[in-house]
Amino acid sequence: MVTVLVIEDNIDLRQLIALKLKRSGYDVLCAGNGAEALELLDHNAVHIIIADIVMPVMDGYQFTRAVRETKLDIPIIMVTAREALEDKRQGFHVGADDYMVKPIDIDELILRIEALLRRSHIADERVLRIGDCTISEDSMTVTCNNEIIELRQKEFRLLHMLLSYPGKIFTRHALMDEIWGYDNESDPRTVDVHIKRLREKVADIPYFEIQTVRGLGYRASILSDDS
Repeated sequence: MVTVLVIEDNIDLRQLIALKLKRSGYDVLCAGNGAEALELLDHNAVHIIIADIVMPVMDGYQFTRAVRETKLDIPIIMVTAREALEDKRQGFHVGADDYMVKPIDIDELILRIEALLRRSHIADERVLRIGDCTISEDSMTVTCNNEIIELRQKEFRLLHMLLSYPGKIFTRHALMDEIWGYDNESDPRTVDVHIKRLREKVADIPYFEIQTVRGLGYRASILSDDS
């Protein structure tokens, strides 16, 4: 499922946007300022961000700059009462992909989200395509060279999460929180067991590999055609 991170210090507006997004089929995470949002990004896979500008602790400009400095290429829509051209210029300068002025039409916001997801290759059917492989989140299947690779649910979710952000390092705890849930009491080393099984099942795929980052966790690496 596509996950939207909503960063807004106005609780009523934040809850309204989250409700509308959930009704439109999105998974939603919420934060009251940029610092809280960065914490969420450390532990969750996020596909698109809706960010207010004027917020306590860390404003939208500072948050967007911090995200871009970490090389995360997540689409960001700024939503703010500031409508001056200079404010918009600053928003785009720090890395925003779109800009909406309050009061916003939430239906229009959803249309803009859909457009940005298409442009960033996160299709509505939630399909990743890498080489001759298709990874479909809806059907939870991996098809490579016209052959279906059988994966268990958690194996699939691990693969999909890693391949959604190639090069990004995920700690064991981040993977546990996202896939097993925050309240799960399993040992984080459970991730290692599932990664081992997953590697065995995708070992013959030449388009990507799952790498261990010593002392940190795991990441997916996309391989060149001649690898």
